[in-house]
Amino acid sequence: MPIDGPLSLHRDTVRPEWIDFNGHMNVAYYVLAFDGATDKFFDWLGLDEAYRQKTNRTTFALEHHVVYLREVKLGDPLRFATQLIDHDPKRVHYFHSMYHAREGYLAATSEIISMHIDLGTRRSVALMPPDDERLVALAAAHGKLPRPEQCGRVIGIRRAKRP
Repeated sequence: MPIDGPLSLHRDTVRPEWIDFNGHMNVAYYVLAFDGATDKFFDWLGLDEAYRQKTNRTTFALEHHVVYLREVKLGDPLRFATQLIDHDPKRVHYFHSMYHAREGYLAATSEIISMHIDLGTRRSVALMPPDDERLVALAAAHGKLPRPEQCGRVIGIRRAKRP
């Protein structure tokens, strides 16, 4: 399967229980919506429920950064794009972009590093063979893509330099 850009694996709709007192999607539910995109991404990689049952291995999130760019409201359709940033034998670094599916604007981004875990020992273990076809193909294709603007950001208040 040719990979010519970020993966488009997940769609959702802003649900009533996700709306807060400001009339838009609450911050906690962005993480939930991004988690749906993560599930689809790991399913695509073959790290799905069948894999967990067979190997007693899964992934745990190590770090998660969300950037909120524009609000979404009740009933808004959402589309997610996923880009592999990096990986090593035990970790996967990936980036989700959440778009308003009808209007096309970028609403939020999510940058995540996940660790492959043996559920019996609760310790990290090698993810899969380094020559895994799907992961190698994805890394090669996504390695050619520009790094998303929000990727690798550090939180802080930017101050104008004084003359």
